[in-house]
Amino acid sequence: MSVLLTILKYANIVILVSSLAEALALAVRRGWRGYDWKAASVSVADFLVREYPLRWLLPLVFWSDAMNWFWRHRLWTLPMNHWSGWLACFVVQEFCYYWYHRAAHRTRWFWCTHAVHHSPNQLNLSAAYRIGWTGRLTGAMLFFVLAPLFGMPPQIVLMLLSLNLLYQFWLHATWIPRLGPLEWVLNTPSAHRVHHASNLEYLDGNYGGVLIVFDRLFDTYIAERRDLPCRFGLVRPMTTYNLLTVEFGHWRALWRDILSARSIREVYGYVVKPPGWRPDNEGETTEDLRRCADTRSFGR
Repeated sequence: MSVLLTILKYANIVILVSSLAEALALAVRRGWRGYDWKAASVSVADFLVREYPLRWLLPLVFWSDAMNWFWRHRLWTLPMNHWSGWLACFVVQEFCYYWYHRAAHRTRWFWCTHAVHHSPNQLNLSAAYRIGWTGRLTGAMLFFVLAPLFGMPPQIVLMLLSLNLLYQFWLHATWIPRLGPLEWVLNTPSAHRVHHASNLEYLDGNYGGVLIVFDRLFDTYIAERRDLPCRFGLVRPMTTYNLLTVEFGHWRALWRDILSARSIREVYGYVVKPPGWRPDNEGETTEDLRRCADTRSFGR
């Protein structure tokens, strides 16, 4: 465990240095203007603000206390002095992460934060640490807070979640090819490119963290196609580099929709239903966009 904690201690330095090295390599290959340095600077600003002042202002005390309460009332205790206990913790944490990540795409309340991560129009290592500032306020930890009830020590839950996110850093690369049989089990750069793509065919897939098995199990796995290059960014691309717009633009749009709502049902729909939902069924959810595309295809 001490080795894992040491890795996390130096992770921020490794992440920033690695993304800079990739940026220089891509700039040499594509030309200096072929790499979006402004977007990378937005990602660095997001990272530094989130990791330092916000970590102090918005600590995980509330969620840690809730986890500790469930730990004290746990149904059983996993044997953390044996490999089976660690394996069980890993699998359960992956399961929790899958459902958190799926909700982050399918529930607008969580999407308002997660959209920040998907806002870069180029996929590179700097995009990996553009995560958004409001995650600790939206209740994302609710998806992990029950894990201690089933025998997972709270500090292990939080450590494995950190390692999960650290693993995903290298997935944000376009220059790593498909990895053969590993694609069946692990979340890979190929699978994650699909996840970040805004192509209609690729939307809402590949939610796994380290593993891709839950996507295959729950029918959300989408394979990268050679005949369909990924177009990165949001369905409505983010065209500004204004840091405050990137961080809070989706929250502002949600607030406008809530103020325009004519009933509690519509407020519920704007907050809880998928991004793009509209009460007149003429919205831009993934389902709406695909239905329109099918209609156009049928009309031809």
